[in-house]
Amino acid sequence: MSTLVEFMIVADADNRPPMLDKPQYESWKSHIELYIRGKDNGRIIHNSVENGLLVWPTVALENDTVRPKTYEELSDKEKL
Repeated sequence: MSTLVEFMIVADADNRPPMLDKPQYESWKSHIELYIRGKDNGRIIHNSVENGLLVWPTVALENDTVRPKTYEELSDKEKL
């Protein structure tokens, strides 16, 4: 009888991460990191996992209002 994981491998399912197994945490950690890196925007996803959600920088305007910076206004350091 096939398990769900074996079925996912046979079906080549790559739209979800593998199921976790506590005794093999380090192995699963590397599997999940590879899974994230293989996705579109993997670098951004990995950064969010490691550092938390992105807090978009803001700009103070003349009339004491604040608005988020556009991508073009970000410095190279602020860009991912």
